[in-house]
Amino acid sequence: MEELLTGNGAVAWGCRLARVGFVPCFPITPQTEMIETIAKWVEAKEFDADYCQMESEHSTLSAAVSACATGVRAFTATSSQGLLLMHEMLHVASGMRLPIVMANVSRGISAPITLWSDHNDFYSAKSAGWVMLACENSQEALDFVPIAFKLAEHERVLTPALVNLDGFILSYTREKTDIPEQNVVDGFLPAFKPAYSLADAEKPVNLGSPVMNEYQEFKAQQGLAMKNARIVLKNLFKEWSEKTGRSYDLLECFECEDAERVVVGIGSNMATAKTAVEQLRAQGEKVGVCRLRAYRPFPFDDLKQALSEKKGVAVFDQNFSPGAGGALFHEVRSCLYDCEEKPLVDGVIGGLGGKNVTVKNFESIFEQLKKHVASKEESVYWI
Repeated sequence: MEELLTGNGAVAWGCRLARVGFVPCFPITPQTEMIETIAKWVEAKEFDADYCQMESEHSTLSAAVSACATGVRAFTATSSQGLLLMHEMLHVASGMRLPIVMANVSRGISAPITLWSDHNDFYSAKSAGWVMLACENSQEALDFVPIAFKLAEHERVLTPALVNLDGFILSYTREKTDIPEQNVVDGFLPAFKPAYSLADAEKPVNLGSPVMNEYQEFKAQQGLAMKNARIVLKNLFKEWSEKTGRSYDLLECFECEDAERVVVGIGSNMATAKTAVEQLRAQGEKVGVCRLRAYRPFPFDDLKQALSEKKGVAVFDQNFSPGAGGALFHEVRSCLYDCEEKPLVDGVIGGLGGKNVTVKNFESIFEQLKKHVASKEESVYWI
């Protein structure tokens, strides 16, 4: 069934089709429409879930942790300052190995206050031990929710997952989106059977207890789980393709096969970058776009294979760490460091606080990259 869905509406449908049992939430722009949609469905008895309005984002994720620990499939959503307020609980959820799925509708972080989108909130969670997926369009926003649940609940992973979509650019834009039939999703995502549960009196467990000497071993296990997640996610993308006909991978490589220069990034602005590529290709330029769908686990091997023989790579970061630059730039550059044919790597920062990024901006990035390849001088700059 095809409908015109906003990104928020698409995530709500993904949650509904995943047969989530508990949805604690706190409203924050531009995420609010998502939880309003879920609340209306629950009230109308169209969605069999418990919906709970909490008093803060910290309480929201705390409630999701409690529900998941007792064997209930839990989903929540937030944005910007809300994600920061629950930051303590991000580490609690991952450390307890609870397969919660949360949507983050990206918005710039104050101060100054902005309602528009960038990725500083998303990247703030990069060390919290969550799987991190980034959507470009409403179809991915819907599909990634059941995929994220199956990944998070996999016995070799047992790690919470964050699904990111750009505020306003995607959250409130209506796009043609295929809503799978419930039986299709049921065939992909079975009922939640937790590996352990506080509600199982026959098998008592202790979660989140103090650990002294063995703390490092617990963290090493989380690292192994994230390593496993890379393999499991690739397999789940293939399985989802068999069910729906929609193919995904950790990376989307657009016109990259013969490209000499490539822009790397995440999120909805990569759609604009693709338009720039199409226009430059029409002029004979060998350019392409490499978009990460998965940021955690970071697709090291896939990126090396996609980019190692290119002449130049420009990493577009819609985030900024004062004193260091863009988060993605440093990881991509590190990933390519030991390549035999290492490309020149530029860092580009733009789109902060929702600043418009145009086709001409991306054309300029490709032009600057061409000059830097010729001069063999890497650059980090703002657009």
